Amino acid sequence: MAALLDAHPADAARLVRRWRRDDSLWVRRLAIISQLGRRERTDRSLLAEAIEANLGDPEFFIRKAIGWALRDFARADPAWVRAFVDSHQLSPLSRREAVKHL
Repeated sequence: MAALLDAHPADAARLVRRWRRDDSLWVRRLAIISQLGRRERTDRSLLAEAIEANLGDPEFFIRKAIGWALRDFARADPAWVRAFVDSHQLSPLSRREAVKHL
């Protein structure tokens, strides 16, 4: 997905925005983790939208993906991740994973 986001950012972003509200938890999970490994190329707005659309989901794999995506991005922008965590109602699992290395 990272390569697609780099090669066709507008088209890939539209796809991720559709995925973030899909009926399938696995597709929603893909939207959340679509930015993994992008570091400074991360689209902060797209990441936030994917996470915010799924904050209330009680599914373990969604909550874990939220924490994983935030923890991964914290390597590039820890201040952004800290501000996001502080300003959103995350599940305990998502919060713990997000701040693991901050």
